[in-house]
Amino acid sequence: MIKISQLSKKYKNADNYSVYQLDLNIGDGEIFGLLGPNGAGKTTLISMLSSLIKPSSGSFTINGLTYQKNQKKLKQLIGIVPQEYALYPTLTAYENLHYLGSMYGLHGKILKEKIELQLQTLGLEKFAHKRVETFSGGMKRRVNLMASILHEPKVLFLDEPTVGVDVQSKNVIIQYLKQLNEQGTTIVYTSHHLNEAETFCTKVAIIDKGEIVVKGTPKELVMHYRDAHNLEDVFLTLTGKKLRDHA
Repeated sequence: MIKISQLSKKYKNADNYSVYQLDLNIGDGEIFGLLGPNGAGKTTLISMLSSLIKPSSGSFTINGLTYQKNQKKLKQLIGIVPQEYALYPTLTAYENLHYLGSMYGLHGKILKEKIELQLQTLGLEKFAHKRVETFSGGMKRRVNLMASILHEPKVLFLDEPTVGVDVQSKNVIIQYLKQLNEQGTTIVYTSHHLNEAETFCTKVAIIDKGEIVVKGTPKELVMHYRDAHNLEDVFLTLTGKKLRDHA
C-alpha cells in the first residue's frame, strides 16, 4: 500500500535532517506503528506521506500513486488525524463535520447520514449540536477522528490519536480504529503509548534521528532482545534513557 524509497527532509536553516534516506514498505490492511523519541521524525514522515510538506529528496507511492503526478487523487485516498485538534471551536460538532465533509465532496443526504452514523458510533450523538469549545479532550479527539474518515479513506494517518484523553475515550477510539482496519483501512499510527502500540499494531518501526532503527511485529522485537519483557523495554534499549526534550 505504501512504498517509501530514500525519503529525506531537511527544514530550512536546520542543522540536521528530520528524516534521512528512509526506506519502508507498509502492506495493505496493516496497522503500522511509527515509534520514536521526541524529535525522531515521526510527524515529519507522516506530514510528507500526507502531502502536507514536500520531501527534500527521495520518493513514495500510496496505492501506486505518486505525489508528483497524482496529488489530487492521493489526497482523496487518505485521511489525516493530526496531533493538534483540526476543528473550529465555535462551531458545533455537526457543523464541523458537515463543513469538513463537504471539502471531500460529500453533500446532501449522504453526508448527513455519514455524520449521524459517526456521531452515534463514537457516542456523541447527544452532543451533536454543542459547540466544540465546550468539549473535553476525549470528545474533541473523537470528533477529530470522525472528520478524517467521512470520505472512507483507504489509508488513515494518525499522529498521537489518544494523547490526553480519558480511559473510556481511549478505549472507544482504539476499538473503532480496529473496526475500520477490519473493514479494509490501512492505518499508520504514531504514539508514545508503547503498551497501546504493542497490542494495537500489527507491525512497528522504531525511528530515531530520522532513521529506522528496527522494524517488525511487536512480538518479534520483544523476543529478539533477551532482557526485554515488552515493547517499552525494546524501545529504551535502542534509543536510550536520556531525556529527548525537543523544541
